[in-house]
Amino acid sequence: MSSITEITSLEDWEQHVSSLPPSTLLIVSFHAPWAAPCAQMATVLSTLASEYPVTEPPSTSWVKINAEDLSDISEAYNVTAVPFLVLIRNGQVLETVSGSSAVKVRDAIERHASNAGPGTTASTNGLGAAAAAGNAEGEVATEEDPEKKKQELFRRLGDLVKAAPVMLFMKGTPSEPKCGFSRQLVGILRDNAVKYGFFNILADDEVRQGLKEFADWPTFPQLWVDGELVGGLDIVKEELDNNADFLKPYSVKANGDVFVGAS
Repeated sequence: MSSITEITSLEDWEQHVSSLPPSTLLIVSFHAPWAAPCAQMATVLSTLASEYPVTEPPSTSWVKINAEDLSDISEAYNVTAVPFLVLIRNGQVLETVSGSSAVKVRDAIERHASNAGPGTTASTNGLGAAAAAGNAEGEVATEEDPEKKKQELFRRLGDLVKAAPVMLFMKGTPSEPKCGFSRQLVGILRDNAVKYGFFNILADDEVRQGLKEFADWPTFPQLWVDGELVGGLDIVKEELDNNADFLKPYSVKANGDVFVGAS
């Protein structure tokens, strides 16, 4: 049965990718150690991997990557939240799955693993035939029922704001903020040793525009704590001025965990 390999460096990643034959389906799981949904997804993927026998040449290859430690790889695949799955064959991204839905993950892997023929990576838009068909169906549904699309987006946003106890929706990434306000808020969280998840709203305009309405808050960055909106930079500063221990329950110093991304 197949197992999941941890990629720990950019060199490991490049060597692994270059070693695979064109027909192999590469299943890449991006995760973060602080995110509980990632632990659940790890169990799901481990179970799925065990269902695929080791073959020669390999029909599938399973790897996992710490999205924060290897941010260059994460950004190359537009990973803006975890868990995040990328399915690749012959250098082409076939499909991505954001979130912890075991049903969606299993469906995507089974669909592309069964389409191992040479035609699966030859579509003009870089997607497998099944994924392209799914997208076409989705476009029709969107045109017919925009209200349903909005409801689905709000469900997604509801999951995103709870993806970690502290979630920062920002312009850019913590290692490369794209605005001064986002940079300052990242600095505040780091100064307080807060474990947090982040979402780069510049990478997903649907989330960027939808979150304004969902939160009834028109600007970014936005800080969410336990699924509730705190506000932007000014509000966070005010909260800390009024209560210096405002972020203490989410500090690694308070619970003895190792601070992720404190380099």
